[in-house]
Amino acid sequence: MNILITGPPGAGKTTILEEIKNRIRDRGYSVGGISCPEIREKGIRTGFYITDLSSGLTGVLASIYNNNGPKIGKYGVNVDDIREIGIKALKNALKTADYIFIDEIGPMELKSTSFSQTVWEVMESQKPVIAVIHQRSRNSFILKVKNRKDALIFNLTMQNRDSLTEEILDSIK
Repeated sequence: MNILITGPPGAGKTTILEEIKNRIRDRGYSVGGISCPEIREKGIRTGFYITDLSSGLTGVLASIYNNNGPKIGKYGVNVDDIREIGIKALKNALKTADYIFIDEIGPMELKSTSFSQTVWEVMESQKPVIAVIHQRSRNSFILKVKNRKDALIFNLTMQNRDSLTEEILDSIK
């Protein structure tokens, strides 16, 4: 089963994903995958980390200070950390975790073709995957993921943000 959470920027997709992850852990299940929280300096977003949920290993996914990698808006993407932390975390989760979390499948992460291949491999597995996916992207891989027959898509809105966690947890029981 592949659960996809989408919604506008700032709606709380990562917050919902974190709540679901914590609730699943509280039930005694192991979780793996990646989280990509914001990097903030003096209240201003300057980039995103990429963290392996199992090991805690953290790198930089993208930063306004990175001038070496491919660009998404004002952010330079760190393809090396996607490969060394993100892909390794997903491959490890395939072997060891009960549930796999991906925050997020979006334009920055997809600057690594190996990342998209690994995401597809994870989604083809028998393990439940809960992922945040970019809402408006016309990227062919994102559209392919959204069109999977085994994908349940939950659109986060201001109206359902308080009930969506329970709705998703009910769908994976």
